Amino acid sequence: MTTPSPTRKTVLITGASGQLGRAVAQAFLDQGARLILLDRQRGELPDGQDLRHVMVDLADREQVVQRIGEAAAQMGGLHTVCHIAGGFRMGEAVHETSAATWDFLMDLNARSLLHVAAATVPLLLAQGGGQIVTVGAGAAARGGAQMGAYSASKSALIRLTESMSAELKDQRIRVNCVLPSIIDTPDNRQSMPEADFGRWVTPQALAEVIAFLASDAARAIHGAAIPVSGRV
Repeated sequence: MTTPSPTRKTVLITGASGQLGRAVAQAFLDQGARLILLDRQRGELPDGQDLRHVMVDLADREQVVQRIGEAAAQMGGLHTVCHIAGGFRMGEAVHETSAATWDFLMDLNARSLLHVAAATVPLLLAQGGGQIVTVGAGAAARGGAQMGAYSASKSALIRLTESMSAELKDQRIRVNCVLPSIIDTPDNRQSMPEADFGRWVTPQALAEVIAFLASDAARAIHGAAIPVSGRV
C-alpha cells in the first residue's frame, strides 16, 4: 500500500454525517485535506480516495481507540481533530432530572470527548503536534429552565477542552472550542417554525470558524471558547 504524502493534512471529524459535520468535511475538502469521517451511520457523506469512513460508537472507548488508530495508520498519520459529535435534548427541572437524562447527555457531550481524546492525542503527539477543535454551546454559559443536564454536559466539554489546552499547548497541540447558538438546520427550522432563520448561524459559517481554528492563522490561540452565534 502506498503511504500518503505527509505534506497534506489529515483531518478527523466526529459526527461527520450530521449537518455541521458535512459542512466541516466540505470546508476541509476544499482545502485539499484527507479526511477520516466518524459516525454511527454513513448518512450522506461524500466518497473519494482521500476519505476514510469509520463507523464507530463513541460510547465504546476500546472501539474508538482501535478504529481511529487503524484509520490514521491508513492515512499516514493525523494532524487535526474536529469533535463535532454531540447533541441536545430538553430535560426535566433539576429536581426532577432522571439518572437516564443525566447519563445520556453527559455521555453524549462529555464522555465522548474523553474517548476521542484517548484515541487521538497520542497520535498527535507522535506526529509532533496538531490541532483539536471541539463544539460546545452558547447554552453552556448559563443554565436555563429544563436545560440543566444539557448545559452541564456542554460546560463539562468546555472545561475538558480548556484542561487539554493547558496540558498540551507546550507539546505543539492547540485545543480550542466553538460555542454556537442555534444552528440553521432543517430539524431546528421544523421545531421552531416561527423563528427568524436568518439570525441563526449556518453550518457553513460555523465550519469556516472551525477550519480557521485548525489553520496556522490561529497558531496563537490556545484554550479559547469562541461564541459563534450569528445574530441571535
